[in-house]
Amino acid sequence: MTDLSRVHLIGIGGSGMSGVAHILLDRGATVTGSDAKDSRPVRALKAKGAKVALGHDEANLELAGELPTAVVTSFAAIPQDNPELVRAKREGIPLLRRSDLLAELMEGRTQLLLAGTHGKTSTTSMAVVALQAAGEDPSFAIGGQLNRAGTNAHHGHGDVFVAEADESDASLLRYSPDVAVITNIEPDHLDFYGTREKYFRVFDDFADLAKNVVVCLDDDNAAACGERAIERGLTVYGYGTAEAAKRHPGIPAAAVVTDERQEGEHTYVKACLNTPEVTGEVEYTLAIPGRHMVLNSAAALLSGVLVGAAPEKLAQGLSEFTGVRRRFEYKGNVGKTRVYDDYAHHPTEVAAVLTAAREKVEAEGNGARVVVCFQPHLYSRTQEFSSEFAEALSLADACVLLDIFGARETPVEGVTSRIISDEMTIPVRLEPDFSTAPATVASVTQPGDIVLTMGAGSVTLLADEILTALAGA
Repeated sequence: MTDLSRVHLIGIGGSGMSGVAHILLDRGATVTGSDAKDSRPVRALKAKGAKVALGHDEANLELAGELPTAVVTSFAAIPQDNPELVRAKREGIPLLRRSDLLAELMEGRTQLLLAGTHGKTSTTSMAVVALQAAGEDPSFAIGGQLNRAGTNAHHGHGDVFVAEADESDASLLRYSPDVAVITNIEPDHLDFYGTREKYFRVFDDFADLAKNVVVCLDDDNAAACGERAIERGLTVYGYGTAEAAKRHPGIPAAAVVTDERQEGEHTYVKACLNTPEVTGEVEYTLAIPGRHMVLNSAAALLSGVLVGAAPEKLAQGLSEFTGVRRRFEYKGNVGKTRVYDDYAHHPTEVAAVLTAAREKVEAEGNGARVVVCFQPHLYSRTQEFSSEFAEALSLADACVLLDIFGARETPVEGVTSRIISDEMTIPVRLEPDFSTAPATVASVTQPGDIVLTMGAGSVTLLADEILTALAGA
C-alpha cells in the first residue's frame, strides 16, 4: 500500500481528480494540487482545506511545507515534461494514476464498479442514490456531480464503494470488483486502442477481475461479453427488457423491465427481479426521460440487490433520483421554451438523448420541436463517426453546429464540423463564432421548443446565454 498521508494531484480540478481529492481530505490526508485555471471544483477543494496552485511549477510539490508521499497524475492528460511530474520522478516520489489511487481507496470495501461506453455516470449516480435510500452510506467517486448531493465524491461509512470504471485508457483493469456492471460496448477511444477488437477485449478482461458480472441484455455487444464470461466460468447476471432477455437465453435474466410508460413528467417502471437471494417485482418512477435511463435504472437496481440492499428501498431511491449535472439537465425556460444541457459526445449518446427529447415533446402533443446546439469533441472522434453523428443529430428538428472542440488533440487537415453537416437531413446552421452562437440558436427556436446544448466541451457554457438570448428575442 502507498503512503497516502500527503498526496499531490496534478490537474486536481478535473472531474475525476477532484473526486478522489475530496475522499482523501475526508480521510484526513494532507492534499495539495495544481491546475491550469481556477474553477468551481478547485474553489470547493480549497474551502475544504486543500492547498492548490494555479499553473504548474516544481515548487508546487512543497505547498504543504514538505514533499508529498505520493503524486497522482493522468498519463493521458498531463505531458511527461510537466515540471511537477519531472521533479516527482527525480525525488523518487511514488507516482500513481487516478485509477491506482482509487483502487487503494476502495481496499477493504465491497466494490461496485460500473463500466461501459455510455451511461456510466448516470448509472453510477442512480446506484449511489438508490443505496443511500436503502440505508447505506456508500463511498462513491463518479464522473459527474449529483444534483441532490451537489458533489461527485463522498467518503461514506458504509461497506460499499461505488465508482465508475473508465475504459478510455484501460484503467478499469486496475480494480477488483465484487460486482462489475457493463452497460454497453461500442467502439470508442480508438486513438488509444487502435482497433475495435482491442477495445472490445478490455471489457472481457474487466469481467475476468470480478466476482459477479452484470451485463445489459439490450446491448448485443455487452450481452456477448456476458456470454463469453459464462463460457469462462464466471457468474453473470443480465438486465434489460423482456424482449432482450428472450434474445439471450444463456444469460440469467436477473432484472427484467416488464412495464414502462410515460406518466406526465415521469416514466413509470416495473421490474421483475430474479437473483439467488431476491425474487419479485418492484415499481418506481424516473424523473429523467428516455429508454436508456430506464435500462440504467435497472442496472442500478440489480447491482444494489447484489451488494445486499433491499429492493423496495432501492426502488424508492430511484424514484427520488433527480439526475446528474450535464445529463439532460434542466437549465431554465423562457415562456414555454425549455433549455437543457447534456454531456453526450458519441453518436449513440446523441441519438439516445434526442430520442428522449422527442418522446417528451410528442407526449406533450403541442407541436413543439427539438433544437440542438452541438459541439463535436475531438478531431479523431469526429472523423471516425461523422456519418453516425449526422444521422443522430438529424433526429432533432433543427441544429446549430459549432466548431470541433479539440481538447488534447491538434487539428487534423480536412476534419471540420462540415463533414457532419454535409450528411445531415435537417436544417443545420454552422456557427464558427462561439460568442454569437446563443443568438443563432435563438433565431432558429420557436416558442415551446426544447433546446439542448450538447457535447463534452465548452458548449455547456452556452445554456444560460441562450436563455438570455431567447428572452430578448
